[in-house]
Amino acid sequence: MWAATTIVTAFALALVAMSFAFGVGIVGVPVAILLIAAAGLFDLRRRSTQARLIDQHRERAKERKVEFTERDRETVVPDRSRSSGGG
Repeated sequence: MWAATTIVTAFALALVAMSFAFGVGIVGVPVAILLIAAAGLFDLRRRSTQARLIDQHRERAKERKVEFTERDRETVVPDRSRSSGGG
């Protein structure tokens, strides 16, 4: 999807450059502005969809119950009295 936004933006910028080169700013600039706005809205929609999917993923992760074995507890939370850390 990001490639489509890049292509539309490049096309819009090319229209702006062409309008200045050929003096048809009356047509080229408004069309370019519309294309740039469309590309921005497209990108905004894509980002909001991604954010929504990440939020849904986080909610599903919160619902899952993780059960640790005794070995997991030893590995994840080591006994500080046996720790060889200098502190």
